[in-house]
Amino acid sequence: MLSRSRCVSRAFSRSLSAFQKGNCPLGRRSLPGVSLCQGPGYPNSRKVVLNNNSVFSVRFFRTTAVCKDDLVTVKTPAFAESVTEGDVRWEKAVGDTVAEDEVVCEIETDKTSVQVPSPANGVIEALLVPDGGKVEGGTPLFTLRKTGAAPAKAKPAEAPAAAAPKAEPTAAPIPPPAAPIPTQMPPVPSPSQPPSSKPVSAVKPTAAPPLAEPGAGKGLRSEHREKMNRMRQRIAQRLKEAQNTCAMLTTFNEIDMSNIQEMRARHKEAFLKKHNLKLGFMSAFVKASAFALQEQPVVNAVIDDTTKEVVYRDYIDISVAVATPRGLVVPVIRNVEAMNYADIERTITELGEKARKNELAIEDMDGGTFTISNGGVFGSLFGTPIINPPQSAILGMHAIFDRPVAVGGKVEVRPMMYVALTYDHRLIDGREAVTFLRKIKAAVEDPRVLLLDL
Repeated sequence: MLSRSRCVSRAFSRSLSAFQKGNCPLGRRSLPGVSLCQGPGYPNSRKVVLNNNSVFSVRFFRTTAVCKDDLVTVKTPAFAESVTEGDVRWEKAVGDTVAEDEVVCEIETDKTSVQVPSPANGVIEALLVPDGGKVEGGTPLFTLRKTGAAPAKAKPAEAPAAAAPKAEPTAAPIPPPAAPIPTQMPPVPSPSQPPSSKPVSAVKPTAAPPLAEPGAGKGLRSEHREKMNRMRQRIAQRLKEAQNTCAMLTTFNEIDMSNIQEMRARHKEAFLKKHNLKLGFMSAFVKASAFALQEQPVVNAVIDDTTKEVVYRDYIDISVAVATPRGLVVPVIRNVEAMNYADIERTITELGEKARKNELAIEDMDGGTFTISNGGVFGSLFGTPIINPPQSAILGMHAIFDRPVAVGGKVEVRPMMYVALTYDHRLIDGREAVTFLRKIKAAVEDPRVLLLDL
């Protein structure tokens, strides 16, 4: 036999189920021995009366659409200390359904693009900033109405479209019957009724509709404009400041790449097997630059124009210029002096992958005491790089070409590379610059110089 509390619980559950299904409007329908009535003072409550002896008041909770579809305001993420604002470029529009972590917009700053993902599955209610508008950290960007389910994928929607061609043979309309072939000649106009004629001057030519020809656009002197993004604006500003501030001078040299190519060909398989990395040329120049910067610390220094002091760094952070579809980015390899070839190659690979995916953070490009720019990947033979302020020097690598050179009194064809060092002559004298570049040349041409600390 069931106890009174269990009877009330079971009866209440059955009555509530009937009430939700519409079989008991306003709770007037009751079960045997049990009745439901609205309790005074509780508009969303009911009283359960059992055998007219005990009365239990139960409050009902209703779930509304507001609880299910929460409205969230997404704000601009915080920037680094050196970045104060950015420009918004929207990837979604009002009414678009987005999934959790799907990119809604990108904020282009002076150094990189910051992606703003959706915090949850939902529908975009409003865009609070216009496209191209400036925002600061914490500025409201858009409002999102949460939905419990993720947006439907495009693949199921494509299934009916893919099946449509199969149904075409059955649903194709019956073609109209062909026009009968004439069996008689058309009537000749009678001489008494000559055709109406007009003078040539009265005939006005009708303009033919324009046709899209393949060569229609040739010879047109058209132009279009695009807004310069913030990163390009910042690069232009800093390079112009460097040109106006630094006393830039460039020294050149050439490097015989025979030994480094032979070392790479001999050990690349073992290097790949042990470190799961490909052995490239950039790691050799980064390692050689760190070695030369330790020998010539003034190249790693910088002038503080405010206090008129020279700041010497005890660490070496080398910026490596990487070209991406969005432009040039310069991620930083930190503490290079403490790295070996494998560590440098691994860092270069990771930063390059993040740059291609547009996933570089501001912290990845902040700082840097020396820069290496590799124009050789584009086939550049010779060039003068420009200093990346507030640094004092930059190394420019170029393409490798076979050229005849004098080796031991004989002319031989060797793979040669021109290198250029642009330096701030306010701080670095020609002797230090030439000595620095010769150190890099010696370390790359014969890697044993690094092992012997020569």
